[in-house]
Amino acid sequence: MSQIHSHYSRPLKFENREDYVGPRILRRLPEGVEERPYLLFEVRPLSPIIGAEIIGVDLGKPITSELQAELNRALLEWKVLFFRNQKITSEQQRAFARLWGELEVHPFYSTSPDQSKEIVRFARDNKQAGYENIWHADVTFRSNPAKASVLRLIEVPPVGGDTLWADMGAAYDNLPDEIKERIDGLTALHDFTPSFSHLMTPEELAIKQKEFPAVEHPVVRTHPETGRKTLFVNPSFTTRIVGLEPEESEKLLQYLFRQAHIPEYQVRFHWEKNSVAFWDNRATQHYAVSDYYPYPRKAERVAIVGDRPF
Repeated sequence: MSQIHSHYSRPLKFENREDYVGPRILRRLPEGVEERPYLLFEVRPLSPIIGAEIIGVDLGKPITSELQAELNRALLEWKVLFFRNQKITSEQQRAFARLWGELEVHPFYSTSPDQSKEIVRFARDNKQAGYENIWHADVTFRSNPAKASVLRLIEVPPVGGDTLWADMGAAYDNLPDEIKERIDGLTALHDFTPSFSHLMTPEELAIKQKEFPAVEHPVVRTHPETGRKTLFVNPSFTTRIVGLEPEESEKLLQYLFRQAHIPEYQVRFHWEKNSVAFWDNRATQHYAVSDYYPYPRKAERVAIVGDRPF
């Protein structure tokens, strides 16, 4: 469904700049998919195309196959779902995520002895500030990046600490035709080194680089369930475009990275204690705002193993 709220037929381009003003194609649903009501819960949209609160679902109770199917449809249509007032345990969070597939063990975040190896805890305070404030999709340095993630906030700062998500299908839709033609069929290298090498000694880094060598993924991936094309490069892990000269690659990547910054493609979520976010990692990027130091912020995340992008 297209929503173009303007009488202009095409965007205006400022001279010598890559900035546009005017209407953008804001299509929430994949081509050919019609709007249908949700029968088992209420959906409260937080933006026209991405992000919705789910009202009437208790994640601590058993999820029936019918409810799981409708939640999956909502996930595909809204890309990120939010649940408030979910007083659940880590095990209940894992059980919910496991409905969507095998759970991932993160190769760089260690867990405490009392935690499952599938749970990543982000504990930030006056000794450790947040550093997830870069647009990214989770673990795209893996051959099979995460399918989806479930994040639960255990402790929230008195102000700040929001998270933003960007709809990378909308980002692709609005690229100029000449850019779409230019990136069609291109692949890019994704590497953990820029983001995680600071956590390791040189010897540990060398071992991990052998275990997780840089991988190629398409610059534009096709969503395996919806068939929608999404822009699939991010500044956290994408290092260069294969086959281009370094300068050309970097200029094109920087242009593509900036597409996630456009507010029309975004939703911003203000966390409360016991809020849960469930997002489609194949269709989105996210950015954790690091504006709450020195206040504490504690969260736990589990991720579902995905497939090889195509």
